Amino acid sequence: MRFSDIPGLAETKSKLIDAVNHNHVAHAQLFLGLPGALNLPLALAFANYLHCENKGETDACGVCRACSKSLKYIHPDTTFVFPFRSFKKDEDIDRVKAETLKLWRNFLSVQSFDDVSGWINEYEGEDKQASISVEAGRQIIKTLSLKPFESPFKIMIMWQPELMNPSAANSILKILEEPPPNTFFLLVSNAAERLLPTILSRTQMVQVPQLSDEDLKEYLLKNHSVEETRLQEIIQLAEGNLTMAIKLVDTEEDHFQDRFADWMRLCYKRNYAGLVVYSEDFHQLDKLSQRNLFQYGLSMMRETLLHYAGADAISRIKSGEAKFVKDFSKIMNTEKVEKINTLFTNAHYHLERNGSAKMIFLDLSLQVAKTINP
Repeated sequence: MRFSDIPGLAETKSKLIDAVNHNHVAHAQLFLGLPGALNLPLALAFANYLHCENKGETDACGVCRACSKSLKYIHPDTTFVFPFRSFKKDEDIDRVKAETLKLWRNFLSVQSFDDVSGWINEYEGEDKQASISVEAGRQIIKTLSLKPFESPFKIMIMWQPELMNPSAANSILKILEEPPPNTFFLLVSNAAERLLPTILSRTQMVQVPQLSDEDLKEYLLKNHSVEETRLQEIIQLAEGNLTMAIKLVDTEEDHFQDRFADWMRLCYKRNYAGLVVYSEDFHQLDKLSQRNLFQYGLSMMRETLLHYAGADAISRIKSGEAKFVKDFSKIMNTEKVEKINTLFTNAHYHLERNGSAKMIFLDLSLQVAKTINP
């Protein structure tokens, strides 16, 4: 991965490059962004730039020996730590580790803009919780005790450190604070609040924003064939989340507008029989469509709040959504929008952790109904 492979984020890229060129690279950095932010690709590009033998002013050369290996994710001085399922008692652990590393490299090569759900699907662990084990923590210490093989630096990229086993997190604190010479830790996280404060205090934070609508649109037009109407809907739903945008391109258009409006009407009328039926329908949707409905709901809450506050100038609604937002804002206020936003976010969290879609949706509907029409 090179910086030029990543859309947008010019300011963040520039800061990373300047740090290298001025020899001000912190030994431990936390690439932090919301889900869908391109913090993993940025960390990969940064590692490539550090190893590159012929650095340019704005990017790695892409052709030297180090770049050739980094672009295939096989550089011997870059080590990856990532969440995985627990090993079974009767498994050949060394064989599984080797196979998993191949899957990981393929994931980075083909789906480098994807998220944890995409990685879990890659190794077919949908029904198992992914984590970074205590053994992984021990392996980090063992690996970093070795000198670099080819590069002046050793780089440890840890993806989703918030999924570390507590014992694993504690085991790396000392080496994180006092690493071997010329060693860099690049932690890539979507949830800093779930990290140990002692880890946060030992890292320099690199905030990675979501893409702007313009950068997202430019990327989709360049890399995908999307009709203008569908493109605008994807940009609205994704809200800068490239991972979601790509998945939306690859799925059939869903009428979120009608589905969401009907759902809110049932909640307002407290039509519990209808909500039970709707929960059955929700259960039949694929997981991506379920997540997208919640994401669309969050988008509509934002638009409702903007209309309620008289800030239509920064609204992003399409013409077909205007009437719903106008009518919905009549029964909403700031407190209701805030409460429903929290309900949607919590429901999405439980859905991602393989909770029952039917029960999650029905419970959410009852809570929304109570909030809208107390």
